Amino acid sequence: MSLFADFMQTLYSTLHDVVPIALVIGFFQLLVIRRPPAHMRRILIGFVYVLIGLSLFLLGLERALFPLGRVMAMQLTDPDFIFHGIGQVAGAVHWADYYWVYLFAFAIGFSTTIAEPSLMAVAIKAHQVSGGSVGVWGLRVAVALGVAVGISLGAWRIVAGLPIHYFIIVGYIIVVVQTIFAPRIIVPLAYDSGGVTTSTVTVPLVAALGLGLAETVPGRSVLIDGFGLIAFASLFPIMTVMAYAQLSELRARHNQPGS
Repeated sequence: MSLFADFMQTLYSTLHDVVPIALVIGFFQLLVIRRPPAHMRRILIGFVYVLIGLSLFLLGLERALFPLGRVMAMQLTDPDFIFHGIGQVAGAVHWADYYWVYLFAFAIGFSTTIAEPSLMAVAIKAHQVSGGSVGVWGLRVAVALGVAVGISLGAWRIVAGLPIHYFIIVGYIIVVVQTIFAPRIIVPLAYDSGGVTTSTVTVPLVAALGLGLAETVPGRSVLIDGFGLIAFASLFPIMTVMAYAQLSELRARHNQPGS
């Protein structure tokens, strides 16, 4: 009964979030465009599928994935685990001692991004409108690698105690340079890919990792150092998607006859 009650509450919350979107679309469709949408029955059935599927998805995340991710973050950042139960000597923190945290950050960043529903939708739509030139899995893997590298680097920044603005400034300088040389078709998609990573699956787990790390590393502020991993998760996919497009373009030129 508890599971059913949680599902009904999640379904109500999902309905509360999705209905305004449907009302806005319906308003413009009927009162602005003044044309009823085609296949109304199919649209209504699909709307019900979205409500049920999204509710089950959110309930599964809340009951299984989020608690597991928080527990893993707390355990991996525990000083007893980092220093093998012998306690930590004051002032002896070295960034290399947290190698398991960096590996976990990379793995959780990659896996959560691959499973991100918003990224799947963007990748499928990009594949369709590009006539197949943008691969679904190629885009998803490129974005996931960017998130994984970004979160790992962000975790290292927390351990090292370095200011976040240096990383962000340098990162966007690299993005601007890449924008100049990247294929035109991929630039808007790369910028959008950075945004879709800050969605349902990625944010809670990454935030839990950053806060847990800031709480356990001596001398770190939870408010100043604990946040900021999401910024890395949004920035680095832009780099990797444009790099993926640039490498694909170079390989295509290399494979051309006479090259």
